[in-house]
Formats: sequence, structure tokens, C-alpha cells
Amino acid sequence: MKTLRPIQVEKSKEALEILSNLDLLYIAGQVRSGKTATALEICHLYGSDLVIFLTKKKAIDSIIDDWKEFGYDNSFELIVINDESMHKLDADLVNRAGIIVHDESHRFGAFPKPGKHTKTYRSMFYTKPQIYLSGTTSPESWSQMYHQFWVSFASPWKNYKNFYAWAKDGYVNITQKHLGTHQINDYSGGIENKIMSDVAPYMVRMTQAEAGFKSKVEEEILEVEMKPVTYSLCKRLLDDLVVEGKEEVILADTPAKLQQKLHQLFSGTIKFESGERSVIDYSKVDFIIDRFGDRKIALFYKFVAEYQALKHRLGDRLTNDISEFNANPDKWIALQVVSGREGVNLSAADYLVMYNIDFSATSYFQARDRMTVQDRKENKVYWIFAKKGIEHNIYKAVSKKKKYTVNIFKKDYGIRK
Repeated sequence: MKTLRPIQVEKSKEALEILSNLDLLYIAGQVRSGKTATALEICHLYGSDLVIFLTKKKAIDSIIDDWKEFGYDNSFELIVINDESMHKLDADLVNRAGIIVHDESHRFGAFPKPGKHTKTYRSMFYTKPQIYLSGTTSPESWSQMYHQFWVSFASPWKNYKNFYAWAKDGYVNITQKHLGTHQINDYSGGIENKIMSDVAPYMVRMTQAEAGFKSKVEEEILEVEMKPVTYSLCKRLLDDLVVEGKEEVILADTPAKLQQKLHQLFSGTIKFESGERSVIDYSKVDFIIDRFGDRKIALFYKFVAEYQALKHRLGDRLTNDISEFNANPDKWIALQVVSGREGVNLSAADYLVMYNIDFSATSYFQARDRMTVQDRKENKVYWIFAKKGIEHNIYKAVSKKKKYTVNIFKKDYGIRK
């Protein structure tokens, strides 16, 4: 049976007082700092008979294991479900639930309008005591905090009609940006001091240092010379915005589509206008096999065809199943970066290898920490970038907590229209 670390016991008591007084608690904890077990302990101390825990699909089994291994299965009933399935919950279960726990709560950070699942969550759990968990509370903008709290009646901003009213009342430095021929408001300039002063009473912070972690993530960029056809296609797209073949077309008639097509091509794949996908260049795959062939690695990829390229070269050595990866020392695993960046433990790997990079700062900070565990001293992450590729520009943005937007892309490539 597992037991809590002293810091988790201490944080649980601190957090219980906040939840009891405010009906809302936000645990802002670094990856592997023990947020899940701490949240379960708070639910136990709170005395809830039924807890509903919302998380990502890949993390469900891990949370249920913690519930059992820490002995909380003798304390309260637990229902673990992913955001996409929450609408399937029986109304009676929702009514009986004493606490709602929302994992990776930054997923509700969209603005200026809330996302689909955010609105569903609010309609189901608005009046319930809630616990939020996140390692990246506002990865790209402080404006991302509003809708995370909007889903609760206990929000410090419950008196604001919506995000726009909140933003105009001094919480956001509202500027203008051009979208085509139109000028629209840019609400990304959330004012940190004002926002954090309101939410600080709800927050408990947990760090890896407090949890006894001594390791650091070390990153290294490795460059790959792609085939001439890759650079030729990228140049033609930049010059003409279209490449027509005998059967397929690559169309990049807007800056957003050009950004996406270059992102695909520089890693060796493409999705044609017809919807068909193709691998045009295996240079990255072959480089990875040559460089890491005798090690056990975990990979993150961005596009579907990238997994197809890896599978074509690696065959049965490659899996996307965590249990299979952990059980077999010869297996490699490849996960899509957005679906695999949270709630997954890849510590069985010698190295983490990034086949491609996502535009999101959330993906950057979450994915790179997937090997981190308390007793591991070294965490080496390799980024595989094409020479003269778009990945370098993306990395520069996301590592500074910025999303790689179309506007940044346009500046990088000197695109005015």
C-alpha cells in the first residue's frame, strides 16, 4: 500500500481549509509533484461519499490505481471519466457527488469564449465544491484564467456577465490586431498582478523540489538534413502557395494553411487537399533509428502520417500502448503530443525524442516532463528538427510561453498579405 509523502500531508491540510471556506480549490503543481494523491487525500478529509474525477482518457487507469493503492477505495466511491464523456454521467450520480475534481484544468482556458466541454462542465457542476489541478495554469496568457473559474459558483469573478465584461474592467490590456482585412480586439494581454491577486486565496502550490525531486530536464536540438524534394516543395509553396501534382494538390492559399503545410512538410509528411496523407521523406525517422536504435525511447509526434512513417520503419518494435511499452524492454512508444502530453508516465524510457513540435506552449511544457519521477536524476529530451525548418521558430516561441500563432509565423517568413 502506498503512503503520502510528508509534503502531501501538509499540503492536503492547507488545501482542505481553503476548500471548506471557499468551496473552490486550485492545486497548481508541477508535473509529478503529487497532485493526484493530494487531491484524493483532500476528498477523504472533506468526507465526501462520492467523488467525480474528470481527466484525460489516458490518465484514467493511473488515477484509479492511486485511489486503490493509497487505500481511498475504503473511504469514498470514485468515478473517473474524461471531459469528452462527462455528458454521459447519470444525473443521480452528479447530484450525489460531494466534490468534483477537474484534472489539467488549463484545458478550460480558451478565451474570449468558452469551449464546448467548458460549457458542458459548467452546466453540470456549477453548484458543486470543486478542486482544479494543473501544472501549467496559464501557459500562454493570463487571460486563460477566467473560464477556468467561470465554471464554478465560487469564482472570484462570478459577478461579471462574461469574459468581455471582465476584460474591460481592467483585467486585460486590450489591443487590436489585423485578421485579413479586418481589425479585431486581442484579449491575450491578461494583467498578471490583478488576476493573481484575486485567485491567490484559492491556490495551493506544489513543486518538484518540495516533493524531493533532484532531477532537471536537459534539452538538446538535433538537426536533420531532409531530402531535396522536401525543401523544393516548401519553396514552391512559399513562392506560389500551391503545388499541383498528377493526382494530388497541396494548397496553401491562406497564411494559416501555409503555416500548417510547412509544419507537415519539414517533418516529411503532407496531407493533400483531398484529405489523403503521404510520407514524402523518411529522413527524420531514419535519423532517429540510427541515433537511438540501441536505446529504449519514447517519441512524440504531431501529425497522423508521422506515426505511419515511424510504424513503417519500426514495425512491431513500435507501440502506442503504455502497458506494452512498460512490459517489454525492447519496445518503443510513440504518442500524439496533444493526447499524450498529460497524465502519462514515460519514465521507462532512456530518452524522450520529439519527432515534431506543437504550436502550443502547453504541449511544450507538459510533454517534455513525461519522464520525470522522484528518483530519476537525468531527463534527456531530444528535439529532432529539419535543417532550416520551421521547427526552430516554433521552439523559440513556445519555450518562452508563447503560442506559435499565424501572426508570428507571418513575421518569421516575411508574409505581408
